[in-house]
Amino acid sequence: MKALLLAGAALLVTAPAMAQQADPHAGHDMTGMDHSAHEMPQSPAADPHAGHDMGAMQAEARPDTQPDAHPDSQPDAAPAMDHSAHMGHAMPTVADGDVGNAPPPPVPTDHPADAFWDRQRMAAARAALDKEGAFFGNALIADRLEYRPRNGQDGYAWQVMGWVGGDIDRLSFETEGEAAFGEPLETAEVRAGWRHAIDPWWNFELGVRQDFGAGPDHTYGVIGFEGLAPYWFEVGAHAFVSNKGDVHFRLEAEHDMRLTQRLILQPSVEIDASAQDVPELGIGAGLEKIELGTRLRYEFAREFAPYVGVHWERKLGETARLTRAGGESASQVSAVVGLRMWF
Repeated sequence: MKALLLAGAALLVTAPAMAQQADPHAGHDMTGMDHSAHEMPQSPAADPHAGHDMGAMQAEARPDTQPDAHPDSQPDAAPAMDHSAHMGHAMPTVADGDVGNAPPPPVPTDHPADAFWDRQRMAAARAALDKEGAFFGNALIADRLEYRPRNGQDGYAWQVMGWVGGDIDRLSFETEGEAAFGEPLETAEVRAGWRHAIDPWWNFELGVRQDFGAGPDHTYGVIGFEGLAPYWFEVGAHAFVSNKGDVHFRLEAEHDMRLTQRLILQPSVEIDASAQDVPELGIGAGLEKIELGTRLRYEFAREFAPYVGVHWERKLGETARLTRAGGESASQVSAVVGLRMWF
């Protein structure tokens, strides 16, 4: 009897161990393990997801299904992608100031046609083609031809310019002035010079200017820049040195605001300054005058556009004092009616 009890106790002790040997996964949390490797293979047509680890995908989609699982039993995070193969392939960046300023491509030195045709004849043909591609032109622009009605003293004004030349170098001229009907010219000048393109937007200008207005005539040397500033402002900045040594400065700007394809509003500003007093011309040192204008034109054609607007001029500083001393007003405002055309 005692022998039977001992045998039964031994059987109870050895049963769990035998069960563990029979099942090597006993005692392990099997919920996070991938059993796809132990499943019977199926036809790809029968199961479109065959060969995919669905257990890890479900675990990522439903992380709250295993709140008590050990961290080691969770699926590993996706490995970081290795971008080392792309090192050195960064996209080049272009600075804003370099847009439109790229150097031209090199002139080709190999000409396949030379293998089939006479080299000298092909060189002559290429030279003739280069001449055909060179630009040379001219323009004449009457920017302002206007009538200025004033209180008892109507006046007129003009601004005409033109050029002849190529893309890089041009000869230019400009004339402008104003006066009252039946009186001598108040201001009148003619400029001529050489313009050289320093980039696609700006020109350097060097030339001469002759004045024919009130007072003695003056001749000036001219140096300056003119071109197209950001936001399509046409800007000109010039310095003038007279044959008598006085120095003057002028800044001009205007902007075309297209209200429609044919209706354009053009505000403009001009500021003049002098480095010293020029009493014979009624000019004082410092800011000399400012002119503001707004013109609304309608382009029946690009070459023909009448306009209406308003023009205001104000003498400043010592120039204003000299103007009043001469019995004239330092400020004038007038309506304008005019025509803009070019050829």
